[in-house]
Amino acid sequence: MSRWVGEVVSIHIASEAEGAPRSVRSVRAVPGKGLKGDRYFRAKGTYSNRPGTGREVTFIEAEAIEALARDNEVRIHPGDARRNIVTRGVPLNHLVGREFTVGRVRVRGVRLCEPCAHLESLTKRGVLGGLVHRGGLRGEILTEGTLRVGNRIKPVEGGTVKRATPREGVH
Repeated sequence: MSRWVGEVVSIHIASEAEGAPRSVRSVRAVPGKGLKGDRYFRAKGTYSNRPGTGREVTFIEAEAIEALARDNEVRIHPGDARRNIVTRGVPLNHLVGREFTVGRVRVRGVRLCEPCAHLESLTKRGVLGGLVHRGGLRGEILTEGTLRVGNRIKPVEGGTVKRATPREGVH
């Protein structure tokens, strides 16, 4: 994997399923739980009752949101993407099965976070098609710590791990 360093552009959490995401400057990341105050941390997310991994933290590239506006003429605010962390300069699709750090917090990319009809129903028509294959990444928090806007995001050398099976946690 080539060397790159990205950054956290914004952080968003929602306290309940379908609740409006709110922007925060920092949030506590807890392994096995997620982001303190977020719907999935509290087991109140839309898919909380379905078994599976990858709900602890989600990421989307700011570049994908910008491309959605440019290529599809669909403009959304970063929090409307319903992903927790908006990044810049991070090749999220390449982080499935890899470890990386966000500030001092270590994360493992679990699987892509493809858009769905539910996301489009909560945002705007065209979001689903416009974010296919660039809808972000689902992650597992490996170490506890505080995530902050402006944190650097970097790959962990030798941080390749066993990939999740295709059936491991849909949504």
